[in-house]
Order: sequence, then structure tokens, then C-alpha cells
Amino acid sequence: MKLQDLYKNKNTQHNGIFEWVKPVISFEIFPPDKEDPNQALCEEIKILNRFEPAFFSLTCGAAGKNTEKSRNILTKLKETQHLDVMPHLTCVGSSKSKILESLDFFKKLNIENILALRGDLPENYSQSIDELYYANELTDFIKKNSNFSIAAAGYPEGHIDCENIHQDIKNLKKKIDAGAEVIFTQMFFDNSKFFNYVHLVREEGIDVPIIPGIMPIISLLQIQKMVKLARVTLPKALIEQLEKHQNDKDYIKKLGIDFASYQCQQLIDTEVKGLHFFTLNKSDSTAQILENIL
Repeated sequence: MKLQDLYKNKNTQHNGIFEWVKPVISFEIFPPDKEDPNQALCEEIKILNRFEPAFFSLTCGAAGKNTEKSRNILTKLKETQHLDVMPHLTCVGSSKSKILESLDFFKKLNIENILALRGDLPENYSQSIDELYYANELTDFIKKNSNFSIAAAGYPEGHIDCENIHQDIKNLKKKIDAGAEVIFTQMFFDNSKFFNYVHLVREEGIDVPIIPGIMPIISLLQIQKMVKLARVTLPKALIEQLEKHQNDKDYIKKLGIDFASYQCQQLIDTEVKGLHFFTLNKSDSTAQILENIL
């Protein structure tokens, strides 16, 4: 199902009373290091499938990195697991002809949705003439050369390479104007950041669905890495708990589940249209969160 149909207002009315409908659930996975995805990853997917996700999104490397591995996994997930999959497509380091090749590959697999991204800049990167640089350029190129439904990435605390949140939202507007129909946000750990982001995005005249990205905390090292790589902040009380119990893996995992469950419940209470989970190819924490809230 295409994105614009998935995230239509799903509230139903019966005898004049609006009935709650659970948000659309989706999961992000990535190509595993092991060559055969039909083992550990597919076992994790089997567990996540209990929650009837609308789709799985599949990451890819920038500049064509891991393209072949991503394609092999995408093919197996579509043809043997019969899953709806939204592949990520990046433009940095890829020529227009390579992007057209990817679009053709997706079409043959009956893919309907694509998450269009710039991608991380490779080391010593130099842009070529026949290359798109920004995600809005990629979105426009996809729109003009295919019939895919396109998603954009949003950053509740601003993209790490952007000067400030206001400029970042102006860049987001370019992606929407180019044809993106849904926004999936980067992870955040303070819901007030998300609510403020939605307010600023709406003020910019953007009215497409905004789907919050949720990442369960599973270890102190994991979250320290994420804070370093992206512009993400943690509530002071959460930091204190993580540091206090940093050597207790079971405590931190439970803390991550409880904290994300609280986040999700608060988001559901504000009637978000969906929840998108960054699973890190692990089902246990995400599954427990969903059992807590649904």
C-alpha cells in the first residue's frame, strides 16, 4: 500500500462517537554483517510480524556501499517472506544512471514506497557533474522518473549538518514541494522536542503526516554513539539513570523499554498516525514496548 493511503485519517465514527484506531506500525532493519539474512534477521522479523506492521524499511549504505547486499536482502524479503518493504535510496556518490537502475530494480520487485535521502558523505568526497547532492533533488528526480510514493526524513532537533532547526525545516519544505508525501523523523528521547518540531513544521505550511521515530535504548554505549553521530539530546534524569547503572545491562535494557513505552503512549495520546521503530535488527525490546502499549 502506498504511503499516502497508509496514513490517511483512520479515526472511525460509530453512533456519533469516535473510536480509537491503533497507529500504523513500521520497523527499520539494516543489512546484517552475515551473508545469509534468512537466519538471525528473519527470526527477528518473524517475531516483529506478530504486531502486523504495515512495512519494514531497509537501510542502505551511502555512495553505493552495500548496494548488492541490500538488493539481495530486499529480494529475499519480498519474494520469500512476502513483506512490504520500503527501501532507503541515497544520492550522494551515485550517478543519475545508477539511481535510475535502482528505481527499475525496485519496480520489478513491486516496491511501492521509497525513503529518499542524501546519504552520509564519503571520506574525501567530491561531487561529480552527473550527481544529485540534496534529498530534495533526489525526490524530484524520483517523482519525474517513476510512480513511487516518496518519504522524507525529518530531524526534530535539526540535522547535524544544518545551521539551525529553522533552516532545516526550510530544507524539509523543499523535499515536500518536490513530492515527498510523509515525513519519518530521526529518533528523539524528549517528546517535547517532537511536539515543538511538529508545530514548527506546520507553521512552515507543511501538512503531510509526520511519523515519530523511536529507538529503544539497549546499552549506554549504543546511546552514546547515537548522541555523537546525530544531533540528539537526552533528558537529564535519563542520563543519570544510564550512568548510575551503566554496568547493569539488564537494568539498562528494561529502562530503555520502560522509557520508550512511556514515549509511545504519550505520542499515541496525541493521535500520531504511526510509530516507526529503529530495531537495530533486534526484536525483543521493540516487541516488549508494543506489548506494553497496544
